[in-house]
Amino acid sequence: MKLTELDLNLFVVLLAVLEEGSVTGAARRLHVTAPAVSNALARLRQALGDPLVVRSGRGLAMTERARELLPQLREALGLLAEVTERAETFRPEESTRTFSLVLADSEQSSLLPAITRRFLAELPRASLSILSVDHLEAGGGLERLEVDGVVAPTRPASALTAGIHATRLFEDDGVLVLRRDHPAAARPLTAEAFNELRHIDIRIALGERGIGNRGAEAFMKEQGLRRRVAVTVPSFSAAVLLAATTDLVAGLPRRFAAVHAAHLPIRLVEFPGEAPRFSMDLLWHARTHRDEASRFFRRLVVEAVREAPDAGATRRRAAKRR
Repeated sequence: MKLTELDLNLFVVLLAVLEEGSVTGAARRLHVTAPAVSNALARLRQALGDPLVVRSGRGLAMTERARELLPQLREALGLLAEVTERAETFRPEESTRTFSLVLADSEQSSLLPAITRRFLAELPRASLSILSVDHLEAGGGLERLEVDGVVAPTRPASALTAGIHATRLFEDDGVLVLRRDHPAAARPLTAEAFNELRHIDIRIALGERGIGNRGAEAFMKEQGLRRRVAVTVPSFSAAVLLAATTDLVAGLPRRFAAVHAAHLPIRLVEFPGEAPRFSMDLLWHARTHRDEASRFFRRLVVEAVREAPDAGATRRRAAKRR
């Protein structure tokens, strides 16, 4: 087989099939018909002498040859895309593209205003689409969903799926949120008092425990703290509203809690001993890594977040008032 005898678009189709896991998904992504995808796949199977994908339940499973090809395809087609796209210089002031960003509702409250202000200033004709973590998970994750970025808890580089890039956005810590006149809010909280309180648990992604939830639980166990969970909710917003109107308490990111403290009858109370600390990253997929517009958008998000009000400053002001 000679490269000159092959239509390179066949490899674009193959990459879509491998990443989507179905002919229908690839057709939707490429804006072509399913029969057109099947035809391209048949031609490539014949040329490469391998089935490439086989039926597995309702989807498709890769052959070993396809698994070997996948990272090479991503890299090769990414380089080709970079060559062809550089012919058209991205002009942010003229772009009418829709950029998409996945944010949990905590970051929708604490970060989105700053991101939006910067977006409107630098991309005046473009549109911004904010998606939920549930939307990301239901869509097959960053590997399948076409988004420009995801704000998510930091995880070790070894835990990142192949093809996922990350950069640090910010660090924050946790704080307990109680209604303003809660009896436990009148004095510093001890470990014994913490363990007697009834808590609100938050599970964002399809009701499952995510990396942030597991990290908080591990931290509290190390500190000799335990939560008596009374209610589990699917959002930070529901948790802060429950804490403001009941005797339940919620452990929340300080940035998020500080935003709502200005509007709700709540009080921010420090954890007994140390506060749980965590960091958040911006993630994106290799397929947008070299895209000039997506790179511009990611830079915009990073700069907007780093210029947003500092959670540490909020903590220092609160400590000074006490």
